[in-house]
Amino acid sequence: MRSTKPIRVDYWIAAVLLMSMALIAFVNVLSRYFINFSIGATEEITINLFVWMTVVGTGIAFERGAQLGMVTFFNLFPLKLRKKLVVFSALLGAGLFILVCGYMIQAIYDELTLFHATSAALGIPVWLYYAGVPFFSIFVFRGIYRGTLTRLASLDGEAR
Repeated sequence: MRSTKPIRVDYWIAAVLLMSMALIAFVNVLSRYFINFSIGATEEITINLFVWMTVVGTGIAFERGAQLGMVTFFNLFPLKLRKKLVVFSALLGAGLFILVCGYMIQAIYDELTLFHATSAALGIPVWLYYAGVPFFSIFVFRGIYRGTLTRLASLDGEAR
């Protein structure tokens, strides 16, 4: 029987970014092997795609509860306090990404108004690379929200 689960956009984005990085690296290896020429721009593109993929992957990790945690101590606390700690942890994670987004938006603004810097290899305005971080942070906030709901539901199930 076929599954009717909806396609997850964040999974597809992570997959496409990873596939693009692998393809770019493979083309660069082939060019070095066959024509003894390395394509310098591939490093610039790959690094920025990696940053974007890391942001998307962070959202997936928050949702799955895959981030680092102190589970041994957490399990020693009473149920009510554990629920509060789950919410507090989610607020800290969201606060961190609000700061990251704020600083990136400020950097984008500075690039657009003051610096007008371009990337070294391709000459692309660097704010285009920066823009991926706050844009893909949408998935981080969604992951924090969903992960928090899942953990709170599991704690409620534990209480029964």
